[in-house]
Amino acid sequence: MAIEDLPSRTFRPGQVIFRQGDSSLGEAYLVHEGSVEVRRLIDGEDRVLRTLAKGDLLGEVALFRDAPHSATAVAIEETRLIAIPADRLEQMVTANPRLALALIRQLARMAAGNIEDSDDQSGADRSRSDR
Repeated sequence: MAIEDLPSRTFRPGQVIFRQGDSSLGEAYLVHEGSVEVRRLIDGEDRVLRTLAKGDLLGEVALFRDAPHSATAVAIEETRLIAIPADRLEQMVTANPRLALALIRQLARMAAGNIEDSDDQSGADRSRSDR
């Protein structure tokens, strides 16, 4: 996938990318530079679920589910994300079987009711292996 033609967004350390309950806005994100902490309010406590880094996907499952984000994403350091519209993400999944399998695994965990797995922590379960 050529990312040159996709829009990017830069976030400062501590800046919220999206909040738990926000709409997916029809896009997911690829961490291009920096790192992102995925947090969720559980039993009144803000818990870090996962840290995502370069090559990880963020927000893709909320996009596929057409549902709000189930966690909050916060930039840990200066972070640049590539915004991937829904149709482009579908093309990526079609062209990349390993990415498709990672997303299927994530959806299966969610369907099984494993609350510790959120839409925004998958990192495509590990899109890094697909780079």
